[in-house]
Amino acid sequence: MKNYILTKEKIDKILRRMAFEIAERNTGEDQILLAGIRENGVVIAQKLKQLLSGTFKGKIEVMDIVVDDKRRPGKITLSGRKNFDNAVVIVVDDVANSGKTMLYALKPFLQDQPKKIQTLALVDRTHKTFPVHTDYVGYAVATTLQEHIFVEVENEIITGAWLE
Repeated sequence: MKNYILTKEKIDKILRRMAFEIAERNTGEDQILLAGIRENGVVIAQKLKQLLSGTFKGKIEVMDIVVDDKRRPGKITLSGRKNFDNAVVIVVDDVANSGKTMLYALKPFLQDQPKKIQTLALVDRTHKTFPVHTDYVGYAVATTLQEHIFVEVENEIITGAWLE
């Protein structure tokens, strides 16, 4: 039996709120690049793009970030464009644990001169071991180091999050 901390309905409300926050914090910008950490971060970024299209007046682009989990900080692969000068980049992940994956995912963007880099996590755990601040937090939860949070995605739909 899974110990759900978020249902699909609650996640939908959280993502709507986060989309409004993104639009508000980036008023006047021409473009936002949502860079989702594969797999679940990309699904969240795509959903945010849909929600932002009703409130954000500029262009919204989504790209994938693949972090090589086996050889951290191994190779980081990006889909899409390669120049991020003057871009507003939001790195999107499902769960922010230690901050390590988010920190590695930022690396390719630092080779250019982005206008802003912001971070977003659907679920943010409170014990970071790396210096990464999550700018947009869907749901913050205090856990032990032994507990794990899983975000479920079925057919590109976020269906829940649970604690183990």
